[in-house]
Amino acid sequence: MSGVQPLPGSFRDPSGNVYQVEGRILRTVNECFSQDFDFVTSTGLLKSLAAEGLLLPFEFVSSDILKLSDPKPRYVLETPRLPFISFPYEWSFSALKAAALLHVRIHLQALEVGVTLSDASAYNIQFQGNHPVFIDHLSFRRYQSGEMWVGHRQFCEQFLNPLLLRAFFGISHNAWYRGTQEGITTGEIRRLLKWRHYWKWNVLTHVVLQDLFQKTSTTHTKSLQDHSLATASFPLSSFKHMLKKMSSWISQLTPLNKGESTWGDYDKTCSYSSIETKSKKQFILEFAQKVQPTLLWDFGCNTGEYSETALEGGARYVVGFDFDQGALDRSYHRASERRLSFQALFMDAANPSPNQGWNGLERESLQSRASADAVFALALVHHLAIARNIPLVQVVNWLISLAPQGVIEFVPKNDPMVQELLSLRQDIFPDYTFENFIALLKEKAVVVKIETVSKSGRMLVWFTRM
Repeated sequence: MSGVQPLPGSFRDPSGNVYQVEGRILRTVNECFSQDFDFVTSTGLLKSLAAEGLLLPFEFVSSDILKLSDPKPRYVLETPRLPFISFPYEWSFSALKAAALLHVRIHLQALEVGVTLSDASAYNIQFQGNHPVFIDHLSFRRYQSGEMWVGHRQFCEQFLNPLLLRAFFGISHNAWYRGTQEGITTGEIRRLLKWRHYWKWNVLTHVVLQDLFQKTSTTHTKSLQDHSLATASFPLSSFKHMLKKMSSWISQLTPLNKGESTWGDYDKTCSYSSIETKSKKQFILEFAQKVQPTLLWDFGCNTGEYSETALEGGARYVVGFDFDQGALDRSYHRASERRLSFQALFMDAANPSPNQGWNGLERESLQSRASADAVFALALVHHLAIARNIPLVQVVNWLISLAPQGVIEFVPKNDPMVQELLSLRQDIFPDYTFENFIALLKEKAVVVKIETVSKSGRMLVWFTRM
């Protein structure tokens, strides 16, 4: 085989792999899957889904571009390159819910033309802004009359159970999901249930009974080979009804205690006056108009207010990061309602997503996935340097490493927000001064512009990396 290798996350599927060649994204269809793929394409399903914006469009290209011989693919598909790849453990509740509903919608449309989905992986969905899109063209295959929903368990573990964790118990799925990567098992969710949950028919169907069946199939595998459930026929009408009921249930799920958010109302309750907010936005707008970044990372994006300003100034695409669930939900709805090229993801800046999965490469770290043209760190530095005890020099060096230029906000110690952080602890941060911050910044970057944007002395600093 040539030196061309599949992307790290696509090696598991024998039907085909995904490759990146000179910035182009190519997906192979191997001979073993060609009959199913030919049938699916003959139905027109893939074209109709792509036309609706539900599936990533593709076109056939010559297999010679990959120079593969072992095995030589039957087809090679080229798809558009997405601006950023994200993972389910980085999505907000709202984004995961939208992805789940997209998966069910696509499955229902597929069944109408004799096609089904071979799995229910959440990793088969990506986002363009906050619009979910299905990306795995090889998940579609011919439907066999009477077959069960083969992806039911995976759908529950990767979509439904993480949503129930927040909807029933007020616990965000992100850390748990990131730790397992394959979602949250039904057995784990069942152990958390209270008696009041057992009265819900959907819970009995998709959690309790499924968990019981999984345990039975594990302990009595041999006896189940001849069991009626193993050979049961599942009418197509029942299959569709099950998916529709699942969609209806998920569409009604909302986060428990969704009003409890530390930073979700920050844009309304922060210490900035309207004049100060206007000054800060003008600074951001000027930066975006001058730099015109193709990809901008906004760390501590909150509800996306300043990300939106950057887009107004000419930024092409913004990926925001925050750890506050309320803020993330609000940013999701901001982007959806205004159709912004803005995607907000769960991320603790002191513990960003690492390389993980098989061989430490299956799910790439943040910086391995893309290179940003610019970075924002607005009201972030003090949270890392004071709340998390990360030395200021490391915070500065990390931010400079993220992008060749950007805007960093420095919040002085006399600011109410910093005073609140210091109220219950000893001030052990003598180096946390604006003078030291600027000195550290100038070791690796050129300061383009500095502006005071609050009465407490908050400073915005525009830098360009040397």
